[in-house]
Amino acid sequence: MPSQIRVLVIGAGNRGGNYSSFALHYPARMKVIGVADPRAFARKALQEAHKIDDDNVFEDWRPAAERERFADAVIIATPDRLHKAPAVAFAQRGYHILLEKPMAVTPEDCKEIVQACQASNIILTVCHVLRYHPVALKIKEVLERDLIGDICHIQHLEPVSPSEKTGPSVESSFSLLAKSCHDVDLINFWMGGKRCLKVSSFGSLSHFTQQHKPEGAAQRCLDCPVEQTCPYSAKKIYLKLAEDGHFHWPVSVVCSSTQCDIESLTQALKHGLYGRCVYECDNDVVTNQVVNMEFEGGTTAAFTMVAFTEKLGVRKTTIYGTKK
Repeated sequence: MPSQIRVLVIGAGNRGGNYSSFALHYPARMKVIGVADPRAFARKALQEAHKIDDDNVFEDWRPAAERERFADAVIIATPDRLHKAPAVAFAQRGYHILLEKPMAVTPEDCKEIVQACQASNIILTVCHVLRYHPVALKIKEVLERDLIGDICHIQHLEPVSPSEKTGPSVESSFSLLAKSCHDVDLINFWMGGKRCLKVSSFGSLSHFTQQHKPEGAAQRCLDCPVEQTCPYSAKKIYLKLAEDGHFHWPVSVVCSSTQCDIESLTQALKHGLYGRCVYECDNDVVTNQVVNMEFEGGTTAAFTMVAFTEKLGVRKTTIYGTKK
């Protein structure tokens, strides 16, 4: 593979933009030469950032996949349920693939992607990026050096911030797959190749329902007379950040089809999905979930995902080994 990797980006949203920014910081190692996205604003923004030729800008990824291969690799950052088709198509064209997590939303789709990549002998990497976090790597090092002995049990907690629990419903995949597959992947990573044999899981939407709606609350946060006392106000979660000059995630996802500023953000909250009362919308994301796993040799793990933890907001891992 050449020293500078030529890349095509499929999906120019938050993740596609983040991964492709590597080319801006390390231009000798990567160059973005194409983009496909149905949204004109996102498409144009990425095109301008990387100075992409008009011939390599697409509203739909399919025309790009129909052409003879014109890049070394492709970054696929489409919504979860739209991963399989472009992954298979570009694998068949011989592109190496960086695929946003989760790989797909069904086992069958995952297998089809892997089979296509194996048939074309190309590299497939799924963006379980937390594996490469210094803390995760240090934990792996401690385990591999046998400093705590054999793993007996892993206890792992992910507190999820309100902005990730009070947006629109997860239309692409359920919360555990869309948000917490990082954590399940980390547990498997630390287990060092042991297969998971048994799983039990419990979760529920226990709070963001109509019966918990504050008395007198309106349909939308910007029109709500009790907004100031509501911790899940979209005005607090998004508009306050923008007023402080923060227009990156999570504010940027609210204005995904236009330049993000105070005016456009206010309009999006007035009329868009993110400005609805969380107790009235079609949110179907569980507010808490536990997953218990048994691995080969009797080793166990317990993962907990819970909302309502804005002040904590960080993962916590405890690993029990056989050494004192």
